[in-house]
Amino acid sequence: MQLHELVNTIGQDLQRRYGEKVHKLTLHGGFSCPNRDGTIGRGGCTFCNVASFANENTRIQSIHEQLTDRAGEVKRAKKYLAYFQAYTNTYAEVQVLKSMYEEALKYADIVGLCVGTRPDCVPDAVLDLLADYVKQGYEIWLELGLQTANNQTLKRINRGHDFEVYDAITKRARALGIKVCTHLIVGLPKESKQDNLDTLDKVLLTGTDGIKLHGLHIVEGSTMAKAWHAGRLEAPTLDFYLDVAGEMIRRTPSDIVFHRVASSARRPTLLAPLWCENRWLAMTELGRKLCLEGPQGSLLDNPFVYHKPILK
Repeated sequence: MQLHELVNTIGQDLQRRYGEKVHKLTLHGGFSCPNRDGTIGRGGCTFCNVASFANENTRIQSIHEQLTDRAGEVKRAKKYLAYFQAYTNTYAEVQVLKSMYEEALKYADIVGLCVGTRPDCVPDAVLDLLADYVKQGYEIWLELGLQTANNQTLKRINRGHDFEVYDAITKRARALGIKVCTHLIVGLPKESKQDNLDTLDKVLLTGTDGIKLHGLHIVEGSTMAKAWHAGRLEAPTLDFYLDVAGEMIRRTPSDIVFHRVASSARRPTLLAPLWCENRWLAMTELGRKLCLEGPQGSLLDNPFVYHKPILK
């Protein structure tokens, strides 16, 4: 069986609702991050390679130019989502955001936006702006980088916010009709399989429309890289990732959309784990595991209804 037969993927979800393939076109809006510029902190999250994005000192193409280039690379889709991906894509005055978002929405065959950001950088004015696009009929996804619901881990990785901030903004966004996709990292330092499952429980109790799973990447230029070079940090194994991600997927109701179940990075930026160099490896092995153990939602009595865990 193919992965989309076992997991409710974003590609499958869009194909079903639009009647054809819809592809994300990634954009760089020239935004920064409050956890790098001193507003919240400096140095960024400990897993972040601040040099892995476009050079901030070079000219960034206009949104129209980027969309034209990205669309030219896609062969099998005629409809697109404009994905503001790099850094914190709500970190500007709302009028600046509105100008950039609407430049994207005016591009031919764009059906909506995916906006990647931090849960502590989404003021009410931004929510109102995105909610207005929803009312106009656009597909709007607010992609929130949570990574973990464990506040101790969030502090260790220098995230700069706690789970309660995520919980509040997610509820406000969804109440306005904005879809939320939650980004989670499997394999963060000192986190066990149970920590990851506890994070999923909290995310599901808050409510979400989508989940994006990432394996931890240790990349050159990050704080974690220094610990790895010194032998103080181990990268998660493929077996650990498959075990944890597989159970997370089987614990997730079938109506929640997975935007990603594995991620990748390239050497020489990627230091470890090297199995992350090709995301298809993890996706293929995860598909085999789910085929044997059960698809998305199979660990729930009713895969469309999430039951609060019984605390003992």
